[in-house]
Amino acid sequence: MDLGIQGKTAIVCASSKGLGLGCAEALAEAGVNLVMNARTEAPLVAAAERIAKAHGVTVTPVAADVTTEDGRAAVLAACPAPDILVTNAGGPPPGMWSDWEREDFIRAIDANMLAPIMLMKATLPHMIDKGWGRVVNITSQSVKAPIPQLGLSNTARTGLTGYVAGTSRQVAPYGVTINNLLPGIHDTERARALDEGVAKARGISVEEARAERIQTIPARRYGSPSEFGAMCAFLCSRHAGFIVGQNILLDGGQVNLTM
Repeated sequence: MDLGIQGKTAIVCASSKGLGLGCAEALAEAGVNLVMNARTEAPLVAAAERIAKAHGVTVTPVAADVTTEDGRAAVLAACPAPDILVTNAGGPPPGMWSDWEREDFIRAIDANMLAPIMLMKATLPHMIDKGWGRVVNITSQSVKAPIPQLGLSNTARTGLTGYVAGTSRQVAPYGVTINNLLPGIHDTERARALDEGVAKARGISVEEARAERIQTIPARRYGSPSEFGAMCAFLCSRHAGFIVGQNILLDGGQVNLTM
């Protein structure tokens, strides 16, 4: 399918690995030029060079922490008026309700709620002026079904979801869509870290922890970054202009909901 976005430009955050990298790959395959962002320079540059060579698009790596004002400024300096914005940030650490203090919540909200909001606030006016734009926020399945040990993530990502619910309706008349992708467990470093945490807590192997988690997923496997990226690219396509303010689960059926 021709996604109709060849030649457009996208900012993709946290895209040196994992789900962000899957999104960057899929957009590049559709002919989109990229500004790829991550905090660590070496793997980011390597990923950018590989994608540029594979797909013949322009890829600009910007090593910066977008949870900070300076980091966002660096990314926006490289691309002040993107056609497409994909926000993404690693989730805060797991724990119990009794583990977290105010400072922990502030860090989680800065990374997983306020950073995407500030990037949207900076880029939406340009999209509105052009009469076309796409924003995809990578959040979590916990927005639909909270995960007890991920209370920090539950809090911050649900706040972002509420912001998008209202803002997406305000910008839709101008040809700009905002939607959220809610990943379940995908085969990424984040999933491996969670499995390692379970293994350590329960005194089992990481392989056993993974096998047990797979049994909770109707698809009986972890998702792949490439299939996640394909959904992101579709939401950014010319075919998705009537999808507004939605929270789309990619979880292999793990969240058991009728709607």
